[in-house]
Amino acid sequence: MAFRKFLPLFDRVLVERFTAETVTKGGIMLPEKSQNKVLQATVVAVGPGAVNPKGNVLPVSVKVGEKVLLPEYGGTKISLEDKDYFLFRDGDILGKYVE
Repeated sequence: MAFRKFLPLFDRVLVERFTAETVTKGGIMLPEKSQNKVLQATVVAVGPGAVNPKGNVLPVSVKVGEKVLLPEYGGTKISLEDKDYFLFRDGDILGKYVE
């Protein structure tokens, strides 16, 4: 619940990455170096949106609770109460998963 104390500004999106798989389907433990970087995350908080040159607010395209696909690199790491979150711009998010 630490993210409730942090509100992103403008078109920023705060996400929590999924945890990496540590065991294969066959039950083999994976060392940390061979684990793939997790590119999926859950949206935890969103900013109000970006302001265009005319002064209108453009809303963010994702909502809290949605699952999104992130780029391999980028984002700003934020630690809140011993948990790691990442801050991305709305335009940096590659897509969202539809259920």
